Amino acid sequence: MECGLGTIPANVMLVSRIQASDMSIATLKRTPDKIAAPGMRSTDGQDRVVEQATGWRHDRRVRIAAAVALLVLGAAVLAGFLKGWASSDATVALERVRLATVTRGEFLSDVAAQATVVAAVSPTLYAPAAGTVTLDRNAGDTVRKGDLLATIESPGLKNEFERERATLESLVVDLRRQEIEVRRKILQSQQNADLAGVAIRAAEREFARARTAWDQRVISQRDFQRAQDELDEAKLTHHHAVETAGLEKEGLEFELQTRRLQRDRQQLLVEDLGRRVGELAVKSPVDGMVGNLAVTQKAAVQQDAALLTVVDLSALEIEFRVAETYAGTIGVGMQADVSYGGKTYAGEVSTISPEVRQGEVTGRVRLREIPAGLRQNQRVAVRILLDRRDNVLKVERGGFYEAGGGATAYVVKDGVAEQRPIRTGAVSVREIEIIDGLAAGDQVVISDTEDFKNAPRVLLAD
Repeated sequence: MECGLGTIPANVMLVSRIQASDMSIATLKRTPDKIAAPGMRSTDGQDRVVEQATGWRHDRRVRIAAAVALLVLGAAVLAGFLKGWASSDATVALERVRLATVTRGEFLSDVAAQATVVAAVSPTLYAPAAGTVTLDRNAGDTVRKGDLLATIESPGLKNEFERERATLESLVVDLRRQEIEVRRKILQSQQNADLAGVAIRAAEREFARARTAWDQRVISQRDFQRAQDELDEAKLTHHHAVETAGLEKEGLEFELQTRRLQRDRQQLLVEDLGRRVGELAVKSPVDGMVGNLAVTQKAAVQQDAALLTVVDLSALEIEFRVAETYAGTIGVGMQADVSYGGKTYAGEVSTISPEVRQGEVTGRVRLREIPAGLRQNQRVAVRILLDRRDNVLKVERGGFYEAGGGATAYVVKDGVAEQRPIRTGAVSVREIEIIDGLAAGDQVVISDTEDFKNAPRVLLAD
């Protein structure tokens, strides 16, 4: 239907018709007599009252209002998103970053390193002489101190030992004979000195008689002087005999001492050979376990050839290597934790090398308790505690520290990561000390920020 104003919608026409029908029905109900013609039946039985669809109109309004509200809410969200997107310089998926909250509390400064189990006491046993070796134990066998590990058959060493021992016995016999000869010569010298003494006493008596006789002028002066000369000669002979006896005794003692030294030298040689012969039975010097075997069964070995190694399991230590930057911070006595078999064992730094090799420093950790089953050359993880402080602002360590050089961090707020300059202090295996630039409660991107391309603001999209 068209009119001067344009086409009338069909729904408007339908509503007009329904309203007109309602009005007609209401008029007929009020004045049936006036409308019905005389002699004609009324159409009241065929008419039906149509109710207005007020409920349908109400539901439609509610739906329209809800749709409008959803549109407004979506527009607000979109506006916020567009605002964040417009104010950011890059966009990164949120699932690709890892966040952590800045906290305040205890800070443990430590350094972690891969380490190797070494034996502080692991003596290597050598062949005392050339010969054929017979192994009595295998690698991995548990041994006690003094247990027989191997035997070396060395006929040459045993023959030399017997020969030198015979020489020693000969020197001992010769020394005894020399001692007898020395005593005999000393006695002879002493005898001569004693006889000279007797001669002096006889000469003195003769001189006394000669003096008496001379005083009485019974003998001549010549006989008196001869008696005096004989006394002087006897005294001189006695003096020389005594001196000679003393010198001969000293000479004999020196000769005897030389023979004793020869005997002692041969005794030391025999003792050394006896020790080497005894060492042909190779025994364990410590309680522990047989390590590597350097020779095979019944192999011919040369003197001082390595035979096997015994590992003292009660003296195992952990050898670690760290970067040379920690050379001045790690010291003897520092606490260390060793991870092995899913457990952590306490220890302390026992030694630290004074030199740097290939940019690394070597040290050792002594365990307070040796774990069961720990073996030499096993790999373990060691963590050395450098410092412990309270009330420190800190954040979990991540790739952002290396990416930004510890000078920048991205703080997340309302889905936008904003780059912020920071100052960091001590760095541990798990945490980083924050000196300036962040506050407790800040959320920080701790994953690698390479994808951020150093942008000042980055939108973190879901």
